[in-house]
Amino acid sequence: MAVKQKKLMLLGGLRYLLPVIDAAHKMGHHVITVDYLPGNIAHKYSDEFHNVSILDKEAILELARNLQIDGIMSFAVDPGVVTAAYVAEKLGLPFQGSYESVKILQDKSLFRKFLADNGFNVPNAKGYGNKEDALADKDYYNWPVIVKPVDSAGSKGVSRVDDPTDLEAAIEYALSESHNGHFIIEDFLEKEGHSSDSEGFTVDGNLVFCSFSDQRFDANAKNPYTPSAYSWPSTMPESAQKELTSELQRLMKLLDMRSGIYNIETRLCKNGKPYIMEVSPRGGGNRLAEMLRYATGVDLIANAVRAAVGDGDIFFNEQKQKWDKSYIAEIILHADKKGIFKKLEISSEIKTNVIEEDLWVEVDDLVDDFTGANTAIGTIVLHFEDKQKFNMFSNSQTSLCKVVVD
Repeated sequence: MAVKQKKLMLLGGLRYLLPVIDAAHKMGHHVITVDYLPGNIAHKYSDEFHNVSILDKEAILELARNLQIDGIMSFAVDPGVVTAAYVAEKLGLPFQGSYESVKILQDKSLFRKFLADNGFNVPNAKGYGNKEDALADKDYYNWPVIVKPVDSAGSKGVSRVDDPTDLEAAIEYALSESHNGHFIIEDFLEKEGHSSDSEGFTVDGNLVFCSFSDQRFDANAKNPYTPSAYSWPSTMPESAQKELTSELQRLMKLLDMRSGIYNIETRLCKNGKPYIMEVSPRGGGNRLAEMLRYATGVDLIANAVRAAVGDGDIFFNEQKQKWDKSYIAEIILHADKKGIFKKLEISSEIKTNVIEEDLWVEVDDLVDDFTGANTAIGTIVLHFEDKQKFNMFSNSQTSLCKVVVD
């Protein structure tokens, strides 16, 4: 008797879904992609595409029910995570957590409140639905502050405000990138060293994989809060990593999470305290899970697909933890100004370290300046065995790899 082919629905159509589609196809699954942009690249590689907004959870639920799907993911697509959790709960499908728990994780305001109520390290923060209430709260904060939409990713709509007179403009910017019209203001936490943006994985609520990176930024970019490079292993002190791992496990238990992948942002601050900044039940953008496959040998993407369709065989025994003698770095290619793309210049000093170059534009294409992750134009992956050379790269990545535009 033939085994029924499982159907996996992926919300969104970004290129970050391509390795997920590939992994699902290798397992013999039928892949359905869904969003309102038929031209998105992932739809060319899926088995079928449906033009439905991923923000419309009732429409996605009806589609999923009609198609009789076996699993649903919103990998690297932040706006679809709550919808995916809703559909999974209504149809009894596997997912990392309940709809209510996922709503807490996906809303920055609800998440900050949950952290505060449960004794986690958390910045002074409040969420708002209108700018008038926020402007009346200026004295509540220890300036400077960060203003962000509660429901966006990729650093869209995020700005630092040093002077209260600039707060209104920052709120309007955050609202312009918000899906639900809400934003959060929180004290700016000055980090010690590099912040981390990397992936984790739970199996039955147990945090079986937890990683930390060095997240890097381009101070000259139009949006200096958009990550421009990553490297592994993290230089965060081991003591902070251990405390964060323990606190992340506590968080997973409090929210009664299940099995799946997470994008996790953390940092150690000047006050000596480590903070959980964001935890999203999805794979991260910027190919983070792929980078961790290079760094550790663990295939988080394949495991995420297995979890999504209810396959019991989730493998972590192959983890190599190679990064005690090996260093992986990723550059997020971007232009420092809007213009016509001419070429990519990679310094001869690091050319031998490049193991993958993925350029998404061609000569004479129009490119935007770097306002968010959605304006990146490619990635470069580098491998170093020499720590001294890796440190040289880490301190000068913007000069060693340059996007030339006219």
